Amino acid sequence: MLFSSERTFKVWRYGVGHSQLLLRAAPGSSETDRLDLLFEGVEAMQLITRYEALELHTFDEAESERIFEASGVPSRWRPHRLVLGLRSRSGAGYVQCAKVSALRGGADVIGPDDPSESVEVVWSLRG
Repeated sequence: MLFSSERTFKVWRYGVGHSQLLLRAAPGSSETDRLDLLFEGVEAMQLITRYEALELHTFDEAESERIFEASGVPSRWRPHRLVLGLRSRSGAGYVQCAKVSALRGGADVIGPDDPSESVEVVWSLRG
């Protein structure tokens, strides 16, 4: 397991132009700040809309290769990409990307247009 949180994340935004996917855990009664997972350089994904108690994990080599093949990523780029599994009580999925960061900050559920503004990077991984 690479990252885990007991919070509930929702698919918040996907931008084709910058190939960014944002999963957001809104502030609540026990947590006063947002917690975002920002995936950059997204090339493929399979998602559900809500993840309760999310865990990010890697796949074995065979499953990663299957996802790379399905998305059409050339083999020369594969060492620079991540294939991350998303597992939770509410379902599973995956994201194939270049980088992922966990960002904490802000009490506003909507947050800034740029999710990297006024936040603390609490965890990050690059392919």
